[in-house]
Amino acid sequence: MECNKDEAVRAKEIAEQKLTEKDIAGAQKFALKAQKMYPGLDGLSQFLEVVNVYVAHEKKTRGEVDFYGVLSLEPSADDETVRKQYKKLALALHPDKNKSVGADGAFKIVSEAWSALYDRSKRMMSDKKRATMNDVVKKPITTYSRKKKKAEKSTH
Repeated sequence: MECNKDEAVRAKEIAEQKLTEKDIAGAQKFALKAQKMYPGLDGLSQFLEVVNVYVAHEKKTRGEVDFYGVLSLEPSADDETVRKQYKKLALALHPDKNKSVGADGAFKIVSEAWSALYDRSKRMMSDKKRATMNDVVKKPITTYSRKKKKAEKSTH
């Protein structure tokens, strides 16, 4: 088991290096590998929380950050749930508590998500944008399929 611990430490170090280099996918890959090899590794769970925030922040829809995803929430979450989840993540990621590489950046991302979702008017605007983006994504598919069907009918 000591062999796995040494390999897990090495994988975590690589993950930290990847995160420093802004290779989020690589950081996640090696952090999960370390977890698989030795789940109880010191600081690994904290580092994984940091990486998960960066992964969620990278997933964008039409260039917009999904703040619900950053806070690991559904868009239907009520204000109290948003507040509780923010508080939980803020405590876990605060640089005074979490000494992992990238914790300060993850904390800033979570704070940005909170500021976008705690204010009712900002949240409504964000939700409206989100709904509009979903409509825009759906429309071209329908239009394309109609044109394709018409083209198929005229060739037969």
